[in-house]
Amino acid sequence: MNLKDRWGHLDPATRKWFMDNPGCQILPRTITAVISKETGENLPTGLHGEAPISREDQDFIRSKVNERNG
Repeated sequence: MNLKDRWGHLDPATRKWFMDNPGCQILPRTITAVISKETGENLPTGLHGEAPISREDQDFIRSKVNERNG
């Protein structure tokens, strides 16, 4: 997905969801749909509409959490 490049396109509620769930490895289909709508891109999903989060994206989310809690 490369969340770092899309972060600026996400609304504050979606960013908050990520920061409240920094250990998430699979995005629920509802969040996947929101991200697709906000970025204008269809994310690759599995059979149930869920999207995996890469290790790089997980690290990026954790860095954002650390910035917030700094």
